Amino acid sequence: MLRRIVHINEEACTGCGLCAEACHEGAIVMRDGKARLVRDDYCDGLGDCLPACPSGAISFDFREAAAYDEEAVKAHLERHGRTPAAAPQGGEQSELVQWPVQMKLVPLSAPYFQNADLLVAADCTAYAFAGFHRRFMRGRVTLVGCPKLDGVNYAEKLSAILRGNAVRSVTVARMDVPCCGGMENAVREALVGCGRNIPCEVTTIGRNGDMLSAVTLTSGTHAAPLLRAFASAESADMVAQGRKNVVSAEKMLDGPGEND
Repeated sequence: MLRRIVHINEEACTGCGLCAEACHEGAIVMRDGKARLVRDDYCDGLGDCLPACPSGAISFDFREAAAYDEEAVKAHLERHGRTPAAAPQGGEQSELVQWPVQMKLVPLSAPYFQNADLLVAADCTAYAFAGFHRRFMRGRVTLVGCPKLDGVNYAEKLSAILRGNAVRSVTVARMDVPCCGGMENAVREALVGCGRNIPCEVTTIGRNGDMLSAVTLTSGTHAAPLLRAFASAESADMVAQGRKNVVSAEKMLDGPGEND
């Protein structure tokens, strides 16, 4: 599958071992004085190792890799006498790396866009999904907005950002509600309009806070019609509305209508 995974620059690595200590999954080990990624399926892509590296040798790649295997990680840690890290109990740090974050306010070009992994998020997602900073914002430049309330054409601005900056990947976080279709459609249009083949993943979050689906868009699906069944009984009413929802979501790109 195409996903985000840790990349270690061996030339920049000083062999301090701090990244291996910070990796709760044991995906990084020290060999011959350098940090090495043991196996792709041990890396969850969340990047606890990233801030631990003092030499900037660790970054993220967006490439074909085996899916993260939690059971394999548990077995790997047990073989080495380690126990899986417990879930954090408060004291979380912000993963925000730039300001502003509102899509209407960000410039078309900025240093933080260069070689960046971009998160385009509907603003409700941060309230619905616990651990939003850790799961989505870590290691990414974050842009947020609401396609229903902002009344702007995100596609044009996003296309200009993607066209004018060396953005490496795009992750979309949206809710399972019709108006969020405008956010996904805007990103799809921008990916087509920017003239570059940029990997993109769309994650849909339910109103109960569950992550319902994660779909990778390829260059052939960027402009595909937006119509998806969500894996949740809570979202079954969305499926029943079918293409009516798609049309409603696409109209959001033009701003609020006279009946809004």
